[in-house]
Amino acid sequence: MTIFKAYDIRGLVPEELDTDMARRIGNALARFLSAKRLVVGRDVRTHSPEMAEAVIEGIRDTGCSVLDIGVASTPMTYFAIGSLECDGGMCVTASHNGPRYNGMKLCREGARPISGATGIVDIEAMCAAEYPPAVEERGSVERLDLLEDYGRHVAAFDTMQSEVSIAIDAANGMAGHTLPGILARLPKVRPHTLLMDPDGTFPNHEANPIKEENLEMVKAEVLARGAQLGVGFDGDADRCCFVDETGRTVPADLMTALLAREVLRTNPGVPIVYDLRSSWAVKEAIAEAGGVPIRERVGHSFIKATMRERGAVFAGELSGHFYFADNFTTDSGVLAMLAGLNLVSARLASGATLSSMVQDLRRYHATGEINFRVPDKEAAIAKLRETFADGRQDELDGVTVEFGDLGDESWWWFNVRLSNTEPLLRLNLEASNAALRDERRDQLIGILGTPED
Repeated sequence: MTIFKAYDIRGLVPEELDTDMARRIGNALARFLSAKRLVVGRDVRTHSPEMAEAVIEGIRDTGCSVLDIGVASTPMTYFAIGSLECDGGMCVTASHNGPRYNGMKLCREGARPISGATGIVDIEAMCAAEYPPAVEERGSVERLDLLEDYGRHVAAFDTMQSEVSIAIDAANGMAGHTLPGILARLPKVRPHTLLMDPDGTFPNHEANPIKEENLEMVKAEVLARGAQLGVGFDGDADRCCFVDETGRTVPADLMTALLAREVLRTNPGVPIVYDLRSSWAVKEAIAEAGGVPIRERVGHSFIKATMRERGAVFAGELSGHFYFADNFTTDSGVLAMLAGLNLVSARLASGATLSSMVQDLRRYHATGEINFRVPDKEAAIAKLRETFADGRQDELDGVTVEFGDLGDESWWWFNVRLSNTEPLLRLNLEASNAALRDERRDQLIGILGTPED
């Protein structure tokens, strides 16, 4: 697979992505944007300093200047691009991927994402062409420390009314870099933190909280500390997943519904975007709260574009991305954590807990995301379309098929789509009851093959 994905760049170092390619990408980004000044941030992977330096040199070769913000989470880089005078930029990161990977998340001005449809394909072609000679007057580099400014920005979203105890697992990722200064500005938060030392080798567990096993440490900390909620972050801190006070995972789609209800209290009637893998309960909850539910394909660039087009103020994905219009229409795990804290704090007086708030949303029975390594992915999806031709189908992202009527015992649906970051097919399935879910899950496994671990 190419390192140039649908909404970012990602590959193994150095087999797929080396410093020469990083320099080419920086150069191509500057030329693609006709940029005069770009922001560059980076995570703490062992090869990120040299990758970022190569990117910077490539940018400078075009005459474009660089605002080097150094070590930064992806949301902190978005903040820099959104708040500084610049033409865009990037974060050098491979998000939740293992330590052998690196990559780049690209933006134009205003922190608007550059995706496959809006520039990554063009940048790939530019990188494949001959590298252009450096201009006579190369761009300058200005190094900025924005950690304090970013902490103030996030803390401005604090509306907590009562003290809340929270367990936090930073997964040795970038949340550990940005959180200390943020937590110091949140007087009503009682944090119990784990794995806060950023370490690009991720020595304790994979920095991917959507996998249940990666939440075990924060679940144990919630129970040990009697915390009212817990949060696990991914590697670049643009995602997080929640755990309630009983140590049970709150799926990110149901957390989207909970937070949407809060948004709609102060923004009645606004659109809320959710991804098509989400439980049907999300659409129902948004509509019940008076909002306009908008279903979108998976991926931050698609979600953000739809938010802007439709005037949505909030969005969420099953993967743990949560988006806020007043945060430059970008995703932020730390702001999602703060939104969860605000929610729990506001309900303490009534005796509500996170588990009680989410209970009515656990209406249906979902498999969670199941991955398959399939040699011919397009052929596999074509077979699903044919096998389930009697269902109601759409192809917004892969294939989604629905059977029966919502509320009936026979109701179920599934989506199978191509991963945009890995050579996998991803299955999500939901049904009216657990027995039907398991029956249909096994049927799909019989067609797609043995699931990945």
